[in-house]
Amino acid sequence: MLLPRLRSSLIVALPVLRALAGQIPVVDGVIGGVSQSPNPAEQPKLLSVAATTPGKLRVVENSGVCETTPGVYQASGYGDLTATESIWFWFFASRKNPDTAPLALWFNGGPGSSSMIGLVQEHGPCRITNDSSGVTLNPYSWNNEVNMLYIDQPVGVGFSHGDLNVGTSQQAAADVWKFMQIFFSDSRFAKYQKNKLAIWTESYGGHYGPTFAAYFLAQNAAIAAGTVQGLNLNLQVLGVGDGLTDPLAQYPGYIIYAGSNPYHPLVSSSVISRANSSWNASGGCKAQITACYDGGSNSVCSSAQSYCNNNILSPLAGNWDVYYVPTANPDPYPPDISNYLASVASTIGAESTWQMTNNNVYSNFAATGDWMRNSRPDLETVINAGVRTIVFDGDADYILNFNGVEAMVDQLNTNFSSLYKQQQFATYNVAGQRAGQYKNAGTFSYIRIYGAGHEVPAYKFGTLATGQAAAQMFTQIMADQPLSST
Repeated sequence: MLLPRLRSSLIVALPVLRALAGQIPVVDGVIGGVSQSPNPAEQPKLLSVAATTPGKLRVVENSGVCETTPGVYQASGYGDLTATESIWFWFFASRKNPDTAPLALWFNGGPGSSSMIGLVQEHGPCRITNDSSGVTLNPYSWNNEVNMLYIDQPVGVGFSHGDLNVGTSQQAAADVWKFMQIFFSDSRFAKYQKNKLAIWTESYGGHYGPTFAAYFLAQNAAIAAGTVQGLNLNLQVLGVGDGLTDPLAQYPGYIIYAGSNPYHPLVSSSVISRANSSWNASGGCKAQITACYDGGSNSVCSSAQSYCNNNILSPLAGNWDVYYVPTANPDPYPPDISNYLASVASTIGAESTWQMTNNNVYSNFAATGDWMRNSRPDLETVINAGVRTIVFDGDADYILNFNGVEAMVDQLNTNFSSLYKQQQFATYNVAGQRAGQYKNAGTFSYIRIYGAGHEVPAYKFGTLATGQAAAQMFTQIMADQPLSST
């Protein structure tokens, strides 16, 4: 399928879309819906860039924004894939031993959502204040011991801009690999190529993470075989939080979670009954996802997304916030970051107006049906390749709830699946506080984190600080340790 070549910067939002205070758009009143209307004739405004540098980076170094720890290097800017496709990045060196520390890539989901969400709301060096007036230094930042690279992708997302040619996770993977080739070819960042490389992601990252990781491994093999020219990417870690990976395994989780979760029922029994019927009906959600899996066309898979989200995902949410069910919809937390990013854009070298989600990118993915395609085979490939892998989920998240994620994990067919199924959940303690439950099996781990919504590091639980439990998990995995209590 040829995707429309749109030019993005000051994106004109599709009138049928609106964004929640989260990563997944609402289309015609349906969470994660598919528009039945063609794209509007009005095109996004063209962005005038003085000069791109295809195949190279354009960088602002040490802007002083966000990371204020003395002596810690940062850089932000663009990797120009072509003259009309520019990927935005923001790099923060590790606060400890940056030259030898691992490098972790962060991707938010959507599809079409900016990774600045993860940076400013979740685990970056700074975190937005509750009144959105500014940021404070984050003591549980993931760059405490790891170099962090936040990437807005695909092109058109967040501060990235250019022709919108991506509508599948595989196409996105190819562009991210190309960006990393540009990044490591730059003299400022070449020294990190030999270090341990990690991919961390959430939400639609259940597709992105496994697909990107499998693509990196395949490209490494092709480079070794001499069929592809490029730099080896030393991928050793994959982390997927609250992710959509295997819809066929995960969609029944909405029915379970809506009726029984650690907090309260989300809807009445009659709504649950209707959703259950929609799952099992002839030509229903289960049948449509199965048809998508069985070589289904773009239209078959797109129709499955439309039907299942119309009849199961969206109605079962009730009036509760889909990203954090203890609160009614809409929940003002995590705080909005739009004004903050607008205030620092020129200082950090951003060239376009930031928005949380690019609805045109989302629509491109909806048209291909990528949402309903199965990324579990790629996840299995990555695990079996020896990549240290963790799947994590917050127990207060509905939109990618732990019932569905754990069902996906239970269906994994890997070198460690038999051992995993023999394990019992152990309690995860952080600073003496019960914070979750976990399993380790070989180089694979799973953890359910208590009190956390969709953006796991944005929440606190009990006496723990915001992001403290997620930071312990992250640090253990990046150090190639099993999950363990402290």
